[in-house]
Order: sequence, then structure tokens, then C-alpha cells
Amino acid sequence: MLFVSAMAAILVTMVLALTRAVLGPTVYDRILAVNMAGTKTVLLIAVLGFLTGRPDFLDLALIYVFLNFIVIIAVLKFVQYGNLAASGDEEGEVRT
Repeated sequence: MLFVSAMAAILVTMVLALTRAVLGPTVYDRILAVNMAGTKTVLLIAVLGFLTGRPDFLDLALIYVFLNFIVIIAVLKFVQYGNLAASGDEEGEVRT
């Protein structure tokens, strides 16, 4: 019963994160909300694997974690530079 309520709480936070992704005032708020929804998806897969007695779901969750990380980094690079081929050494770039 405890894990079922944990799944319900994860689903509620996923809905809230996706709401922020739709309503977010800036693109960075939306990216952060999508990243949080991806993290909650990993938690949901792990809890579902525990409830069904299939520990191989953890392998799927790990793959999804790495995929989520790479996609978020690529999207952030695209938002900042305008393309994925930018090396960050272009003329006129503002460095902080």
C-alpha cells in the first residue's frame, strides 16, 4: 500500500511539473520542468519494477536517466548557442 501511495505522489508531481513546462514564463523554466518530469519518470519506473517484482526495470530506469541527461544538455546547448555544432569559442560570445 505504501508503494502505491508513492506512485500516486510521483504522478501528482509529474502533473505539476508538466503544468510548469506548459505555463513556464521562460524557456529555462520549461527545460527544468521537463527535466524534473524525466526524473519523476525514472522514479515511477523503479517503483513499478518493485511492485511487479521485476528488478530488470531498474536497468531501464538507468538507461532513461542517461538519456534524459544527454537530451537536457543538448537542449540547453541549442538554446544558448542556436545550434548543436557550436564549440563555444566563436567570436562575440559572452563569457562569464
